[in-house]
Amino acid sequence: MHSRNPFYILVAVLFIVGIGASIYRGVEHNVPFLPGKQVQSWAVEAKVSFQGTGEPAEVSFSLPQDPAYQVLVENASSPGYGLTINHNDNDRRAVWSIRQALGTQDLYYKVTLVLTGHTEMPATQTPAAPEAYSWPATEQAAAEQVIADVWARSASNISFAQQLMASITEPKRSQNVELLLASQTPTQLFLHMLHTKGIPAHKVSGLYLEDQRRRQPLSPFVEVFHDGQWILFDLIKGKQGRPQNLLLWERAGHSVLDVMGGVNSQVNFAMLQDTRSALATSIDMMMNNNALDFSLYQLPLEEQSLFKGILLIPIGVLMVVFLRVMIGIKTSGTFMPVLIALAFIQTSLLTGLIGFLLIVSCGLVIRSYLSHLNLLLISRISAVIIVVIGIIGVFTLLSYKFGLSEGLTITFFPMIILAWTIERISILWEEEGPREVMLQGGGSLMVATLAYLAMSASWVQHWVFNFLGIHLVILALVLLMGQYTGYRLLELKRFKSLAGA
Repeated sequence: MHSRNPFYILVAVLFIVGIGASIYRGVEHNVPFLPGKQVQSWAVEAKVSFQGTGEPAEVSFSLPQDPAYQVLVENASSPGYGLTINHNDNDRRAVWSIRQALGTQDLYYKVTLVLTGHTEMPATQTPAAPEAYSWPATEQAAAEQVIADVWARSASNISFAQQLMASITEPKRSQNVELLLASQTPTQLFLHMLHTKGIPAHKVSGLYLEDQRRRQPLSPFVEVFHDGQWILFDLIKGKQGRPQNLLLWERAGHSVLDVMGGVNSQVNFAMLQDTRSALATSIDMMMNNNALDFSLYQLPLEEQSLFKGILLIPIGVLMVVFLRVMIGIKTSGTFMPVLIALAFIQTSLLTGLIGFLLIVSCGLVIRSYLSHLNLLLISRISAVIIVVIGIIGVFTLLSYKFGLSEGLTITFFPMIILAWTIERISILWEEEGPREVMLQGGGSLMVATLAYLAMSASWVQHWVFNFLGIHLVILALVLLMGQYTGYRLLELKRFKSLAGA
């Protein structure tokens, strides 16, 4: 007797791999587990303006690099300008160039972003200690006094930054701080004092995202390195940490906008909040990350639509196996109900049932005549196929004439399967009688209806196409049910008399 352990190991592996692959796809690639889920997106437009002097002009503009937001779509509008996107050490910049720029020049950069949930800002490597800031002679004594006082009240680099921000932003500042702020902004003063103590820090430009806002400027921030993370400080509001609606536009410590060959340059931002499909967003994100090299999403839409129907077949097969093996429902043909259920998806359930019954009934009448001709099996089946095509054509024309648009969909029925169904029912009638015909015919329609209900569920269609690992789970269930040798549910009625006793 063969051991079943390898079989159960195979089933367990299929379960684990299928469920694991589905969970990984949902977590790692942000594919929603339920259909219809929406995510928040932001459309941001940057307008760069300057006055051209009639000379060659080159405009370098920083592009957003924020781990908390994923760029889905970006484009630039700059008639007459050449455009290049440069990538240098995590700093993305758009560079516009033109041979001659005269008068007012407007350049536009548009980007669509979605939240990623990665609000932490880990450092890719430990930054080097910055060069100490060289204070002017008139400010050096005041700066050293402020730094010494704050240093004495701190225990680490991050606590020094916290105490320093409090000293700069508190309402009742010391005279030394007031003196230093006369020539520097709070952000600049904060950054210079950190560099004086050798603490890695750099200036950051951020944009507050607010729906339907226009002409918004960038706000200055400072990132301070601590324990492998960059900690954000807002010297304008005197707060530490990252606001939820903040988009970090420039994090490399460089200027946001550089213009050569122009004067009076400025940049303003407009933004609009929107919602979009979470699934479409996930596909766009995978496409941007080159994660669609071996995926159904890279197929043309027509082939994707075809596969969405094909991948529903395992669900119908699972229903057939369960209803036949576990419940004991008899059907005319093993997997004929699955194909009928696929036709029901195209026609709708009620229209499909009516069309199926009409075609089979008319086909049986003609098949009864063919049985008197003593034809060979292949000729008889061929004749039935041709008759079925004719019946479908007649019903389609009648539906069109009477304005019944639902009747036009009966062309989706599999004609070969219908012909074999008519042949099997006819033979069954001759050999077993009408009772067995009603039993197997009714069972086939019941199984087809239940398979249709399972296959037409929106969440099922979503899962079988977007989480291919679920098919391994279906295979494992089919294999398990294939090992079942006990009584079927409908067979238990034979023990009814024993239960009464």
